[in-house]
Amino acid sequence: MSLKLPYWHAAPLWAAWIASAGASSLGFDDALTRALQETPALSASASRIDAARQRAIPADALPDPQLTLGLANVPVDSDDRFSLDSDPMTMRTIGVMQAFPNAAKRGARAGAARGRVGLAEAGMQVVRQTVLRQTAQAWIRRHAAEAQLQHIAALYDENRLFDAAVRARLAGGGGMASDAVLPREEAALIAEREDALNARRIQAIAALRRWVGDAADWPLTGAPPKWPIDHASLAHRLEQHPELALYSHEARVLDAEIDVAKAATRPDWRLGLVYQQRGSQFGNMAGIELGFDLPVFASTRQGPLIAARVAERTALDADYQAQLRAHTAELDADLAEYRRLDRALTRQHAVLLPLAQEKVALMQAAWRGGRGSLAELIGARRARIDAELKAIELAGARDEMAARLHFTYAQPDESGVQP
Repeated sequence: MSLKLPYWHAAPLWAAWIASAGASSLGFDDALTRALQETPALSASASRIDAARQRAIPADALPDPQLTLGLANVPVDSDDRFSLDSDPMTMRTIGVMQAFPNAAKRGARAGAARGRVGLAEAGMQVVRQTVLRQTAQAWIRRHAAEAQLQHIAALYDENRLFDAAVRARLAGGGGMASDAVLPREEAALIAEREDALNARRIQAIAALRRWVGDAADWPLTGAPPKWPIDHASLAHRLEQHPELALYSHEARVLDAEIDVAKAATRPDWRLGLVYQQRGSQFGNMAGIELGFDLPVFASTRQGPLIAARVAERTALDADYQAQLRAHTAELDADLAEYRRLDRALTRQHAVLLPLAQEKVALMQAAWRGGRGSLAELIGARRARIDAELKAIELAGARDEMAARLHFTYAQPDESGVQP
């Protein structure tokens, strides 16, 4: 079995990348900008804002006037029954009626409408934050997978040279016949890792395509930025988190709805003008009408509605505190994970990777000197491969967690991307 097979196993991937080299590239900031421009979720949020603004326009307007038509004093039991001209009391009426809700109710309705506009705008900030965070994490995940795949390609070349050295030693009468199998086992292990990384890369592209469309297939360029991750500054921004900011806008809406319910205890009034036409031999007449609501059963009508809104407002305050605690705990957990990954990456580069490389060098020297086992050398090489790939994986995981922290808790205008 030739060791070239695993090498050519990687060829389709590299051929695809080379073929796409002439296409547009996708940098980190480019991906974020494209996501904000193209994702349907933000278009939907913009439409909701527009809808809320349109609903706010007539919020404090008077109701439409009413046209009234009627007949009055029509005889029904005389010789002139159902006649419209014989009786001077019979009249055809036409009028206009306008309702005037009390000023407090109209003002509260306008306040609720403005609050819903703010709520829709805050909802868009939540969507925007999600788009930025998930786009950044998908880009970093793909970047890390491709960095590992590039390392896999170098491992294939190294494995072929190692196999040649083993075969040369066997041809010279050194070693055991079973040694010829070990480099091929190593190549199969490398191919297995490559398959897993290819799957991870494809999954990252699929996640990225959700936000940037076909540009997810473009070659990546550049590296993810390095954000300062500081507990004090992130905790300071916590209460401005878009999901928590939603509660302040919901509170404004509920406060306005409480005012609407309270305003219902005050009477509205109506004004009507009526023109009354009688028979041709009689003069026509005009009239004016005034009407008032009588909220005399407030304890069983308006009162329960006010109490319901107040209870909803109290529940909203409790929900806010629960969410604040949840986000505080999430921030602490994410920061702890970021620190763990950062320390693990430092340890990997400073201690574990050098030790793995040193062990391979010692085992290789011993094997060439006829004092070491090839199986032990293969084991050391596997440990070094794992250490090298883990260093890249840890760097990607740390950058991904940094992106999560930055785009979750940084202010929208501090994200580095313009809307």
